[in-house]
Amino acid sequence: MANVLVTPWWYRRRAVDTAEAAMGSADPTPILDWHHPLVRSLAERAEGDQLTGLRTAHRLITESVRPVYAVNDRQPISRTLRRGRGSCSQRLAILEGVARSKGIPTRVRGLVVDGRFWYPRFPRLRYLVPSRVLLAWPEFRVTREWLPVGELFGDITASATPAAFTNTGAETLFDAVARTAVDWDGLTCTPGNPSACDLSATVLTDLGRFDSRDELFARNGQTLCGPLTALADPFLSRWAPSST
Repeated sequence: MANVLVTPWWYRRRAVDTAEAAMGSADPTPILDWHHPLVRSLAERAEGDQLTGLRTAHRLITESVRPVYAVNDRQPISRTLRRGRGSCSQRLAILEGVARSKGIPTRVRGLVVDGRFWYPRFPRLRYLVPSRVLLAWPEFRVTREWLPVGELFGDITASATPAAFTNTGAETLFDAVARTAVDWDGLTCTPGNPSACDLSATVLTDLGRFDSRDELFARNGQTLCGPLTALADPFLSRWAPSST
């Protein structure tokens, strides 16, 4: 059984009406400190129109920040860039920061995902996997429409491939969005035709949209409770996904 004791169970994480969408912002925050020279330098290299710039930024982050199992979602993006390593969530945060530095508003959708979704990565340590993982899924205000990070590289239904993201090996959610559909809502399915890209069954609670990931974590905590985040992050932030 996934471990419920390591999670901040005292937070009341409740589903909300996602129609009441947050407005988002391009302002810097303690996490998205895009005014930092390291973030600005990365943003300057992400040339092109809004969409092209975000795709280029994604590639640059993939190349310069190696994936690890860090758990401190409140870490400033400048620190992640300085370290040259970060979790899927931390790398997504960098992409948000780059977007904001270019005047593109961002917001996040809070998804509570079943911890068993991460079992394939920790086959011998399943008892340590949190029962619920809080995921901040970014959205970008591009050409007056909100575009989820899963659709930066194309329409989600058109991006669906048989080789879906499986949460195994070296590929992370951050990497997968450039290759295939990451579908939290079952949009890639049609009646009678399930999709390998459909991850909707792993979503336990949709917390709705928040103006920033700072607000999401302030209201709902992180995946691990505070003391465990502080204890585990120094170790996990150096543990990279295996390629096998």
